Amino acid sequence: MAEKPTIVLVHGFWGGAAHWANVIVELDKRGYDRIRAVENPLTSLADDAERTRKMVKQADGPVVLVGHSYGGAVITEAGDLPNVTALVYIAAFAPDAGESPGQISQEKPPAAFENIAPDSDGYLWIKPDKFHDSFAQDVSREEALVMAVTQKAPLASTFGDNVTAPAWRAKPTYYQVSTQDRMIHPDNERRMAQRMNPRKTIELDASHASLASRPVEVCDLIELAVRETTG
Repeated sequence: MAEKPTIVLVHGFWGGAAHWANVIVELDKRGYDRIRAVENPLTSLADDAERTRKMVKQADGPVVLVGHSYGGAVITEAGDLPNVTALVYIAAFAPDAGESPGQISQEKPPAAFENIAPDSDGYLWIKPDKFHDSFAQDVSREEALVMAVTQKAPLASTFGDNVTAPAWRAKPTYYQVSTQDRMIHPDNERRMAQRMNPRKTIELDASHASLASRPVEVCDLIELAVRETTG
């Protein structure tokens, strides 16, 4: 295979770049030495897309963009750069033009929607005592506790930010559905995947946090994108 590309990992709501920890370790085991994880501010889709674009532009050579959860909306908005060869969605939003994550969620609310609560400053949180059951029911209590305590709350308005020009219309795509997802309805994931006509869709018996609970299978999908678009 040719020189391995840079893999840029984009986190979603209620967590930062460290949510990719298990995927990073697995990719490293497989010989990937160009791994980057964006730390997005979660203040607006425009802000997060710009932060991601800057990370992509820093890469020398081809980039495979991987987005989890709301990070899927970010790579949809930011993935049109010429060195991006593939978009990989991990239990993620993939809005079309004029769509927002909030709109998609309201059309088919996920099981844990009621466990999201705003604070007085306009940020949205998953109730800490509901985090394990809502976001990551298939990881250990200890791992979920750390996620709950360190969660990174988005501004509520970010949920309503619309995608402008979806990169998945022009780039090869890959999608992982979490069949036990309580943060994005699994049927919404299937619908978003189907309309993208991805090169590969996989379904995992996993929570929303499949990047933490099923890193081997997630990395298998990332590697497929690497082989098919940069090999």
